[in-house]
Amino acid sequence: MASRRPAAPQPAAPKFQLSPDAARRGIERLNERINELRAFDVNTLPSGNSPALTALSAAIQDTLGRCLGEDTSAYRRFASAATLQLRVIMVSDNYPQRHHYVEAARQNIEQSIVLLQEAQRVLREDLADAQHEVLSISESAAPEAPALSQRVFVVHGHDEGARETVARFLEKIGFEPIILHEQASQNRTVIEKIEAYHDVGFAVVLLTPDDEGSVKGGKPEPRARQNVLLELGYFMGRLGRGNVCALKRGEVEIPSDFAGVVWVAMDAGNGWKQTLGQELQAAGHEVDWNKVMRS
Repeated sequence: MASRRPAAPQPAAPKFQLSPDAARRGIERLNERINELRAFDVNTLPSGNSPALTALSAAIQDTLGRCLGEDTSAYRRFASAATLQLRVIMVSDNYPQRHHYVEAARQNIEQSIVLLQEAQRVLREDLADAQHEVLSISESAAPEAPALSQRVFVVHGHDEGARETVARFLEKIGFEPIILHEQASQNRTVIEKIEAYHDVGFAVVLLTPDDEGSVKGGKPEPRARQNVLLELGYFMGRLGRGNVCALKRGEVEIPSDFAGVVWVAMDAGNGWKQTLGQELQAAGHEVDWNKVMRS
């Protein structure tokens, strides 16, 4: 009797064509999934499948479908980012136990973050290609655009160590950090000093737990200083969300009104440096990645 040949794999759907705005939204949504993965505490997992991980997997799958198109070749490359739980093939008296579920989830989350960051890179390249095509079409008619300013405003609270770390990193990769208290006052108010730097093209806002606050009668929780939140809102309005990156250090409340801005955990492993470099590049700045990796 003749054996049956396995069915040929279905061809991938055509590449998803996103508008520049849709690509930017996709990058932001992928960043939200990455932050959710980083915040997930695997030590809370039960011995068995976790409903919380199942929900997170579904969110990742939905985001990939929206950003890359369902069943496209790009989607297939990154689809395993939604695999977060332990896959049990064989069961014995000693397997699986709770620590097996925990360790598998930890490894799967790390792999998922890497894949989602790579998916972000793909969207950034698509965005860059789309912008290049638009520029190529209008290049002959449009005047040459001025070079982007290398000045980056650094908004900070009381954490001087975080401020200096970010400022020195920006200097090492070729940018000029603008720190307000280092500039001459000239009898100007704070907002007038900020407005004087009209050529600043990007802002880094440090959200550090310098104050405490709560709803009336509630338990005080760590939060950023109010002037930092005011300046975050100011730069979002002036520069646009894509030109603002918030670095969060420690446990600090993120106001819901600012949920649309990219924020990055300022981790001890310096992963924030690569992410900040990516955000600067996505905003149109040239970034020397050799300098980023050496800093």
